[in-house]
Amino acid sequence: MSIGDFICEPLEPIPGTGDAGLMSRGEPGLPRRFVWRDREHTVRHVLRMWKSSGRERGGVEIYLRRHWYLIVTDTGLKMTIYCDRQTRDRKRPKARWWVYTVS
Repeated sequence: MSIGDFICEPLEPIPGTGDAGLMSRGEPGLPRRFVWRDREHTVRHVLRMWKSSGRERGGVEIYLRRHWYLIVTDTGLKMTIYCDRQTRDRKRPKARWWVYTVS
């Protein structure tokens, strides 16, 4: 299985397209449409979903860090995208969604 090209760039969800079913379970609403590199993409298929966790700095408790999704877009791109549970940049608090790889 090819991992694809490493990207790690933010994506911008189109408002109102988040998956309400996921949100009802307390998970981030996977955007069904989003803008990446100035182009709108539509999620056609979700191939896989998983979560990653890690320890708090200096602590023993484990926290959920990211929600991951392997998707296929309307243009045929296979993308791994993720949502950070906590924003990386306090100046951009809504920048939680990222494109990780593309193939």
